[in-house]
Amino acid sequence: MHTNYKNLVVWQKSIKLVKLVYELTKAFPKEEVYGLTSQIRRCAVSIPSNIAEGHTRLSKKEFIQFLYISKGSAAELETQLIICKELGYSKSEEVLKSIESLIIEILKMLSALIQSKKL
Repeated sequence: MHTNYKNLVVWQKSIKLVKLVYELTKAFPKEEVYGLTSQIRRCAVSIPSNIAEGHTRLSKKEFIQFLYISKGSAAELETQLIICKELGYSKSEEVLKSIESLIIEILKMLSALIQSKKL
């Protein structure tokens, strides 16, 4: 029997990341609601969503592919946050740093999980 994706620490940390991203983007300029704010939120939500979807697939190969998609979303999110920082949209440097370190941690965990599944 497969373990539940909710038991994966990387999925749990990804959910935490989504919450932090929503907290950060609440303070973004209103004109960015349909631009960068929406893009960042979708990207963050994509990380745990792809972990969950991949975990429910029948093959290890498919799971690995979804983990790679999650990694791509995390890298995309990291880039978008750099843009936000450059534009001065972040009102909380502390939340931004927490998000950045969590992304790095999640990327490392995804890489390790991918490697373990390839064995």
